[in-house]
Amino acid sequence: MTIKATPVLLFLFLLLTVTPAVAQQRIDLGKNNYDDKKGIVYDKETTVDLKLHTNGASFGLNFGTLETFYKTRYWHVEIGELKHPRETRQSRNLSTGGFGGSFRSYFFGKQNNFFVLRGGIGGKRYLSEKARRKGIAVGYSYEAGPSIGILKPYYLVLRYVSEDFGRPNLRSERYSERNAQRFLNNSSIFGADSFTKGLGEISLVPGLHGKFAMHFDAGAFDEVVKAVEAGLMLDLFFRDIPIMIESPLVEDPNNRSFFLNLFVTLQLGKRS
Repeated sequence: MTIKATPVLLFLFLLLTVTPAVAQQRIDLGKNNYDDKKGIVYDKETTVDLKLHTNGASFGLNFGTLETFYKTRYWHVEIGELKHPRETRQSRNLSTGGFGGSFRSYFFGKQNNFFVLRGGIGGKRYLSEKARRKGIAVGYSYEAGPSIGILKPYYLVLRYVSEDFGRPNLRSERYSERNAQRFLNNSSIFGADSFTKGLGEISLVPGLHGKFAMHFDAGAFDEVVKAVEAGLMLDLFFRDIPIMIESPLVEDPNNRSFFLNLFVTLQLGKRS
């Protein structure tokens, strides 16, 4: 009886030991995959950022490498706008005097639009294992790198009185010392010109940037990334940025070479 049962017992023993080992090799995509010995099973992360800050907004991309569950290294690139704190939108309230059509609202005293292209290297670290299976993973992120500031002249539609019969006409112009009296006179301004006006006259300003943020991930082991960041960012350029016109008629223009902003970022993406 013992001799006949031995092959059966041996088969059951092999089945019980081999099956779990094979099962551990399966990875169900889209779930919180974690190996207690190896850690996180993903090694790449690609995300899209939508960032709102105290003086503008930006759109960015991140390309990361997950070194461990706690640590991710990433490359970052983004483009966005930086506005001056004194920019105030205004509308033309006076009669258009027979010119017809509608005129866009404008920013009084504005000289240039200012955009920033940022590129950098950063890192992300989680502070605990609380979200190993579910919940919110809490950590922090940091980043630094070079920037390129992009200045685009700001055009207004101004009213002129021609010498022929005193009839008025409209002209689209950027700020200069020659037209300062009209550019800084609300009664001469009919509105802002289209955004595309001045694209052929841009100038570049080199700079640096850095940020630090708290990071909240709604599923650090999920295939889909759903995270929010909130923190502080600094942009520093090699000269003052002339967004506003330096004139007594413009309240506190205070053009500077640096911008310090609070921000919040919505981050969506995928791990693989």
